[in-house]
Amino acid sequence: MKPDTMMIDEVKYVREDAINKPAEKVDGMEYCIVRTYSAGVFAGYVEKREGKEVVLRNSRGIWYWAGACGLSQLATDGTNKPDSCKFTVVVDRRTVVEAIEIIPCTEKAKESIAGVAVWKK
Repeated sequence: MKPDTMMIDEVKYVREDAINKPAEKVDGMEYCIVRTYSAGVFAGYVEKREGKEVVLRNSRGIWYWAGACGLSQLATDGTNKPDSCKFTVVVDRRTVVEAIEIIPCTEKAKESIAGVAVWKK
């Protein structure tokens, strides 16, 4: 395991890949996790938000996650147990209502979410 930091002449340096960078925007849209009141949790690009209604692009349903203690950690670190997660297929566009939480994701988390195999029957 590589160290995240090192000291040189009493100055602490942090590895570039250890910094949580925001996920790259696509067409100005931010990649986020959206939690709704009753429809569940979704991860995708926020195209539009009006009140509690959110339009998502290229989104997945997050039916069950493991390897993160909550949505905040999932949005920051992604999952370290991708084989235990249940994420749906990618949907080009969806509108969710009763959004109660929108959490911007890091690039690391976006890649982790994208790397989870599609859960389907």
